[in-house]
Amino acid sequence: MQKRRDFFKLITKWIFGLGVLLSPLAFFVKKSNSQGERKLIPKDIEWTDLRNWNPKDLDASNLKITPLNNFGTMGLEDYSANLSEWRFVVDGHVERVLNFTYEDLLSLDSIEKPVLMICPGFFVNHGLWKGISIEKLLRLALPKMGVTHVTFRGPEGNYEKVMRVPLEEAIAEKVFVAYQVNGERLPQKHGFPLRLVAEGYYGYDWVKYVYKMTAEVIET
Repeated sequence: MQKRRDFFKLITKWIFGLGVLLSPLAFFVKKSNSQGERKLIPKDIEWTDLRNWNPKDLDASNLKITPLNNFGTMGLEDYSANLSEWRFVVDGHVERVLNFTYEDLLSLDSIEKPVLMICPGFFVNHGLWKGISIEKLLRLALPKMGVTHVTFRGPEGNYEKVMRVPLEEAIAEKVFVAYQVNGERLPQKHGFPLRLVAEGYYGYDWVKYVYKMTAEVIET
């Protein structure tokens, strides 16, 4: 399974590189990157023009929200969680290990923000995601000194996927766990009951069916 993921990432990186060479926007975006800036996407841009760009280089504040029935998706789509047994666990380098039911999560203070997802060479989604901030979860779990990263896993079982992000990105709300998109409960094929939203990362890094978040100390 890991070899397949590595192969997919290699192919998508090649597609992305080819798109940069062919696109008339390449010079502008390269110049913007060198200045540490993001390109503001025009309102009337064709979605296909964005498929080969890195989301971390783009400012999507002008974009309309993609209708949910037009969302693209890849990877596992049919995982089914039994909500009577399902739990979202927060553990690791913390004082308190937490176990949330789905209803517990819905009762917490929420955040809602539009975030652009690009699966390079395939599709672009700009969704309005609603869920729980990582800072909120960490405050409840009381992280110990020295935490550097937060790792997300889902779903539990043979198809588990893992993503690790730096703590500063997580608490800045660039990364959060979502249970709703475009005002609707997260559909099964998009990760119900909980998925990771990772602003600035390619879509293949986003984790669906999240069941665990772990605070970690990673030595560099």
